[in-house]
Amino acid sequence: MIKITHIADPKKRKHADVVICPVWKTKTQALIALELKEFDALIKIPLDDFSGKKGETLLLYREKGTEKRVLLLGLGEKAACQTETLRQAYASAIKQLRAKKIKSCNVLLPSFENKEAFSIIRPSLEGLILANYAFDCFKSTPLNEPLESTCICGIDPSHVSLVKKVEQIMQGVYLARDLVNRNADDSNVEGLIQAAKDLSKDCKKLKVVVLREKQLEKEQMNLLLAVGKGSIDPPALVVLEYMGDPSSKEKIALVGKGITFDTGGLNLKPTGHIETMKSDMAGSACVLGVIQSLCSLEVKRNVIGVLALAENAIGPGSYKPGDVYTSRIGKTVEIGNTDAEGRLVLADALSYVEDTYAPSVVIDFATLTGAIVIALGEEAAGLFSNNDSLVRGLQKAALRTDERLWRLPLYPEYTDMLKSEIADLKNIGGRPASSCTAAAFLQQFIKKAAWAHLDIAGVAYLSKSKSYHPTLATGAGVRVTIDFLEHFDEKDSV
Repeated sequence: MIKITHIADPKKRKHADVVICPVWKTKTQALIALELKEFDALIKIPLDDFSGKKGETLLLYREKGTEKRVLLLGLGEKAACQTETLRQAYASAIKQLRAKKIKSCNVLLPSFENKEAFSIIRPSLEGLILANYAFDCFKSTPLNEPLESTCICGIDPSHVSLVKKVEQIMQGVYLARDLVNRNADDSNVEGLIQAAKDLSKDCKKLKVVVLREKQLEKEQMNLLLAVGKGSIDPPALVVLEYMGDPSSKEKIALVGKGITFDTGGLNLKPTGHIETMKSDMAGSACVLGVIQSLCSLEVKRNVIGVLALAENAIGPGSYKPGDVYTSRIGKTVEIGNTDAEGRLVLADALSYVEDTYAPSVVIDFATLTGAIVIALGEEAAGLFSNNDSLVRGLQKAALRTDERLWRLPLYPEYTDMLKSEIADLKNIGGRPASSCTAAAFLQQFIKKAAWAHLDIAGVAYLSKSKSYHPTLATGAGVRVTIDFLEHFDEKDSV
């Protein structure tokens, strides 16, 4: 990740390849967003070429000064500026600098009152760091290499902790992205187990427990075992016990779908859909990213992370359409389609964490359905829940972080659509409302905890880069979850 330093007085900044200068748009001219006399002459030069509209950039050169280049960065009209405006604007600047192969930059922020520091510093830094991410280990000649260092100007001593906090959260996002982007053979069951163990090496508050085949059999996690039967990599359940507040009995559980590669099983996925299925463990990657950030931030919260890990492969032992399996809680499930495997591994994981740890809140993360992409595109994750207060808490976190969540219903009719002639449930409910029926299936395995299901299929992995999100993995869910956990004690968090 980019090396970040900071200074309080922008006039005392040291040499860098370029300085990013934010500019507001007005009706008559572009105005420097920070009162620095040294740029007054520059801003008069490009009036016809640069208006200061949101995300607009213009690179200028000068003979004298701490930096030989000045990147003017449009923020749009000041009255309309929101946190996402800043995040996207600074991401735009970083992407342009990367294209120019620039390695260091000084960053000026819009002038702000102390009470506005959080809403200015955090999104600006997030846009900068997220857009600087690169996964180029497979490139013989990397393109658009990331910047190596930046100095954030205007950070007085009272803001230093905020800068550090943003860095620590971004490290969690980077981890989630890296785990999804790796080869499926690297982020296989053992690879993700190792990733969990690596986190515990540097965090005394974190304990990792791994349940392997014999323990899964003892726990009667037959749904998880069934999904993994076709693979040479046995399935596993990984529990990450983060005890940030040992004096409290309250726990929050985060459960991640971890299908390390999804062929679809015997209901094989076609060409055009199977190529990106190494990303089907993005839910588990999100949980690992959150846990890493919790450890770094030393958040005083008890969080139980659970990774439900299996490869949905085709082999001599593959589970088959028409098979019936008994879940951990005794409900029988008819397999209507082997490509509806994520809900199976989550079902056993959800019941296990609720029975074993008695959390007050359970949130699961899963690239669960293609239907959620049809409904919401790549713009929002689907949110389902049995608790209105929990929904309000998550939606507030979504507004603060600009990670959109959109609630969809869990009508009783969706459960009726899962009826089977030979078992208690079928793992599919047909094409109509298939995201809703998938969530309704999961709900059958929650007893009394406040529960939310986040279907991140549309936002976890992108075919084309979008603002501060790169092509491929985005790290979806990490930022909004950290924010939710930090505000958990507030009204309407649960």
